[in-house]
Amino acid sequence: MTPPQAALFGAVDLGGTKILSLAVAADGDVLGADRRPTEAHEGPQAVLQRIAESVLAAVRHAGPGRTLAAVGLAVPGPIDFERGVVADAPNLPGWHDVPVARLLSDMLGCPVVLENDANAAAFGEWRLGAGQGARHVVYLTVSTGIGGGLVLGGQLYRGANGAAGELGHLPLVEDGPLCGCGARGCLEQLASGTAVARRAREMLGRNGAPVLARLAAGDREITAELVHQAAEQGDLDAREIIDRAGRYLGSGLVAFVNIFNPDVIVIGGGTAKIGAMLLEPALAELNTRAFRIAREHVRVVPAQLGDRAGALGAAMLAQTALTPDRPRR
Repeated sequence: MTPPQAALFGAVDLGGTKILSLAVAADGDVLGADRRPTEAHEGPQAVLQRIAESVLAAVRHAGPGRTLAAVGLAVPGPIDFERGVVADAPNLPGWHDVPVARLLSDMLGCPVVLENDANAAAFGEWRLGAGQGARHVVYLTVSTGIGGGLVLGGQLYRGANGAAGELGHLPLVEDGPLCGCGARGCLEQLASGTAVARRAREMLGRNGAPVLARLAAGDREITAELVHQAAEQGDLDAREIIDRAGRYLGSGLVAFVNIFNPDVIVIGGGTAKIGAMLLEPALAELNTRAFRIAREHVRVVPAQLGDRAGALGAAMLAQTALTPDRPRR
């Protein structure tokens, strides 16, 4: 079924603190937007009501005469894609086996497609962002943690039961730092913003990183951004922390290139904005250790969609679900 010309696709990126809703045309143009707090402590039903109100507000911003063809919702944590159920959402209290797609569809009167937020962002970058034109894309977000998603053969890859794409939990160091997943030495614990900040605090505890110590005076929070500032001001210890994180990130890239042989690796996230100081050692690892035939083919590029990637990807997934016979790119 092809939606009418005036129809829009709703797009929602649901986080622990904010709801971002977009009204998106079939070609990906954003015609309306709404942002409001999640108020997750009020429970699933109240949050779903707030999502519905946010989507309708975004549609109103798009102008008169517009209707919703379908809505895509990007949610943190594991989901049951086939049933439209949020299995568990660590940042959303009480969200266990919530039939989100059905409940929200009843509220809005249109189909609702549910997707993990990292998968949705990967699909968004493939359809509308830095991965356009490629058939095989690895999307990696390097921020407080490390997440990712896979588009393989022109299709979002979810794995056997929806758990694929946990790129941040690639095990790299046998006795490394304990990860939130329960394992040790995951990529997330070695190359994320949290990892950079943790190592910086350890360095300060040994009276190292003198520039960082000065910048952090007065109980200022130690963040990856602050470590980067110190490194730019000549702090060799801070620079080594970032360089080490970059090399671990590069080890992850080597694994992804050797396993998936992608056309493109798209890297986004706040910590990735450190830029060359983090990415140059990562690319050096990639160019030294990955299989030649695969590394000479792959392009590593920055993400283009920013904090709208998840919402836009969800909208495009909703469009694909509504028009399953549309030609694949």
